[in-house]
Amino acid sequence: MRKELEAFLDYLKHERNASAHTVSSYRIDLGQLAGYLEGRKIRLRQVDNIVLRGFLLELHRKELSKSSTARKLAAIRSFFRFCLERRLLDDNPAKVVATPRLDKPVPGFLSEGEMEIFLELPEPGEKLGRRDRAILELFYATGIRVSELVGVDLADLSLAERMIRVRGKGKKERIVPFGRKAAESLESYLETRTGLLGRQAESGALFLNYRGTRITSRSVERLVAKYLRKAAIRRKISPHSLRHSFATHLLGRGADLRVIQELLGHESLATTQKYTHIDVKQLLATYRKSHPRA
Repeated sequence: MRKELEAFLDYLKHERNASAHTVSSYRIDLGQLAGYLEGRKIRLRQVDNIVLRGFLLELHRKELSKSSTARKLAAIRSFFRFCLERRLLDDNPAKVVATPRLDKPVPGFLSEGEMEIFLELPEPGEKLGRRDRAILELFYATGIRVSELVGVDLADLSLAERMIRVRGKGKKERIVPFGRKAAESLESYLETRTGLLGRQAESGALFLNYRGTRITSRSVERLVAKYLRKAAIRRKISPHSLRHSFATHLLGRGADLRVIQELLGHESLATTQKYTHIDVKQLLATYRKSHPRA
């Protein structure tokens, strides 16, 4: 299925505008299936639901998590749907294979008090301190994804209007506002940004690493982990958790869920609901304030 796999990856990249990360993930997941089939001398047209269940059983024996198995199965379904549409196959053998039932842990997020402490940790006097504070403030002010933040260019930022243009999944653009605190941090960072360039040619990227090139998602993850350690926060928190915190705090202060959906760039309102965490006190306060017979 190697030839068909390459055609599918080209389709994702050029017709679906999938990100490089998405294409890479599909390549890895479907490459595992291709290796499984090759090891058993099974041709693509010979694949049925029994073969696919055998592949999933092997993943289970390797103690792969349910979420990872579900992701691979989703990739397999998309691949066979593509093959069916292009008439490379007469049927989609993956459509009758059940997805493993997933646990639904509550994603980590920071309280408003924890966030206040967290945002104050980067030291403006340190070489990268202003950059780090600007990154954290922008995360919390906009709720953008890590991939969106590292992809922001100087031309995407308007300090005067306090707006930033980001490119989300499928390369869809949206404009997101940010507040005064984030604007102040960004302005402070921009005063020192030129010093990070060093011998590098001028870069269009907003956020630079110490070498003067565009910062990577991995570097941002390390940056967030560093300040979490300084804040003595032991829970599992990631850059994505700052996105959850953004949505939760907005909803807790009365923002409409549809507005939060637009800010986060979600296609589905159900996805937005997963990002919000409201405690019982907030629920009761909102109920008593809003219900006519409370």
